[in-house]
Amino acid sequence: MIKRFLSGLSILLGSGVLCLAQNAPPVMPVSANSTSAAADTTSEPQFQTRNPRYRIRTGDSFDVNFELSPEFNQTVTVQPDGFITLKGVGDVHVADQTVPELTQTLHTAYDKILNDPLIVVMLKDFDKPYFTANGQVLHPGKFELRGDVTLTEAIAMAGGFNDNAKHSQVLLFRRVNDSWLEAKVFNVKQMLKSGDLHEDPRLRPGDMLFVPKNALSKIRPFIPNAGVGAYGNIAP
Repeated sequence: MIKRFLSGLSILLGSGVLCLAQNAPPVMPVSANSTSAAADTTSEPQFQTRNPRYRIRTGDSFDVNFELSPEFNQTVTVQPDGFITLKGVGDVHVADQTVPELTQTLHTAYDKILNDPLIVVMLKDFDKPYFTANGQVLHPGKFELRGDVTLTEAIAMAGGFNDNAKHSQVLLFRRVNDSWLEAKVFNVKQMLKSGDLHEDPRLRPGDMLFVPKNALSKIRPFIPNAGVGAYGNIAP
């Protein structure tokens, strides 16, 4: 009797663990070295802040204005190596800085030749928020993200589904940090059929949606006559 009880208990525990594993949110690493990532606890995914500040990138340009020394006003462009060239100061590395950090960097650089300079930085040309759409959409590519855009709206912006699309398993990839992506699956077919778009997520800058192929599109375009019977009655 005791053996039967212990055996039944182990089965229940095993089923519970399997259920939890199946319902866990899918998170996939970008890095291919998953073994070392699992061994190192510091590589576990940590979610980014809710409203991250924009960071200066190569190719960005901005105006640098001096309230008390307008002769130093200038427009600069970030070079491929992350440096900018400033009047009277020379080269300064600014890539990957936020605007407040950039303002402090410029203040420190000009503090050597000006007395407590008052500097205002205005972004002029920068990498605008975007999302990408890939897979079975009519116009895959990179799209500018303006305002609130939901998943279904993003698919429409990409031209909608093509004939090979699997509407019920649209994947949305979202960056968690520099090493990890979060992946979620959405049944867009069911959302559109029911008219209930409460589960339609809003996209964030850098999101990527992927529409896979349906099962029928994986059938070879040319098959021998002897193999047609294996697919049953195929409509012309």
